[in-house]
Amino acid sequence: MLLRSLVVPALLAVTLPAVAAERTAVLEVENMYCATCPYIVREALLRVEGVANVAVSLDERTATVVYDDTTADLDALSAAATDAGYPARARR
Repeated sequence: MLLRSLVVPALLAVTLPAVAAERTAVLEVENMYCATCPYIVREALLRVEGVANVAVSLDERTATVVYDDTTADLDALSAAATDAGYPARARR
């Protein structure tokens, strides 16, 4: 019994991280014209469940998003920015 209580959590710790994959996407973002725009876009993207980090560039009109692909996807990221007033799509 003691062995089982030690082995099962150890196996879960080894197998669970392999299921989730951290992805990075670059979104092209429209309507960013002032210094406040990147902040609004960043905050909107950070509210998406599964998003770990966001870096927004006003000069390049992009948002680089690091997210867990088991919880978030490109459609959710684009929708979050678009709903905040900044239409976005994945850079191809």
